Amino acid sequence: MNLFSIDELAILTAEGGTDCVSIYMPTHKMSTETLQNPIRFKNLMREAEEKLIANGLRPQDARDLLAPAQELDEYEFWQHQSDGLAIFISKNIFSYYTVPLDFQELVVVTDRFHLKPLMSLLTGDGQFYILALSQNLVRLFQGTRYSVREIELEDVPTSIGEALKYDDPEKNLQFHTGTSQGGGGDRAAVFHGHGAGNDDNKDNILRYFRKVNEGLQELLKGQKAPLVLAGVDYLLPIYKQANSYSNLIEEGITGNPDQLKASELHVEAWQIVQPYFEAVQDEAVAYYQANLGTGKTANSIQEVVPAAYYQRIDSLFVPVGEQKWGMFNPETSNLQMHPQPEPGDEDLMDLAALHTILNGGTVYAVAPEQVPGDAPVAAVLRY
Repeated sequence: MNLFSIDELAILTAEGGTDCVSIYMPTHKMSTETLQNPIRFKNLMREAEEKLIANGLRPQDARDLLAPAQELDEYEFWQHQSDGLAIFISKNIFSYYTVPLDFQELVVVTDRFHLKPLMSLLTGDGQFYILALSQNLVRLFQGTRYSVREIELEDVPTSIGEALKYDDPEKNLQFHTGTSQGGGGDRAAVFHGHGAGNDDNKDNILRYFRKVNEGLQELLKGQKAPLVLAGVDYLLPIYKQANSYSNLIEEGITGNPDQLKASELHVEAWQIVQPYFEAVQDEAVAYYQANLGTGKTANSIQEVVPAAYYQRIDSLFVPVGEQKWGMFNPETSNLQMHPQPEPGDEDLMDLAALHTILNGGTVYAVAPEQVPGDAPVAAVLRY
């Protein structure tokens, strides 16, 4: 499983001209509630199979196409979920994303993947990250306004002991790992340098954080979401010196993060990023309203879809949970809309959102009543 990013979006967008299955489902992550996950999954997979057969695929071919996803249905998989699961299947691609978004159940089978429910993870009031740092523990969380989940770190050192244990012994480092505690279990690695607060110790912490940053750069490649640091006062400026992630927020959560639960970190981080998100979106809404009637805005599907395709949209507001089905021919700019999906149709709002993001614009996936001007869709144009 990969983190959903613009690079992932580009890969999924490029797939077309074949049976593309998009499945969205809400998931439970707490104790016995996780037993509902496989039941919902089986129902959605059955719906996907029925839609593939209705599109002309033979029953066995439909089952073969869905087989990679069916292999996910194991007890251990359902114990490590967030709020939502998105699955994409075609003859060339099988990808899934566990994300902190509470999806509505949805199965779409067309000749392109349906991606709009994931758009809010990329821009607008979508997602942010929390990096909780101490010398003994590193944790990374992916959050939205309403939820948070911890991301498993594979190529990122999670303690200074792990990061520097193979370094030059002349650095005068000693590590004691796995020391048994009186209450049972293991104690985190203990780092001994030349004393807290001196230059040698600061240098070791900086090297540790540079290794953390290197691992995060690979993990967060293609991401634009804000990153909030959590740690004791003296560690945050050292990490900022090591950081190369472009959207690190200046304000951080101070204190020992090892003592905070994910939910507690989420509350504090949201207080930091909420003004950031709201200011950007409010500015886009104000600009849209100020420029109505000037030719710098658009508020119909017929206008928005070609504008998005031809790189004219700077900001786009699309309603979550609504689809407008039809076909767009970029060679002729001909657009057809249908009340119900017909063979070859795609969600035109999904298409507009895709091309807006891929062309460097910003998409705000909002509740229908939050689209400016009570319009079905709203866009600020570059020209």
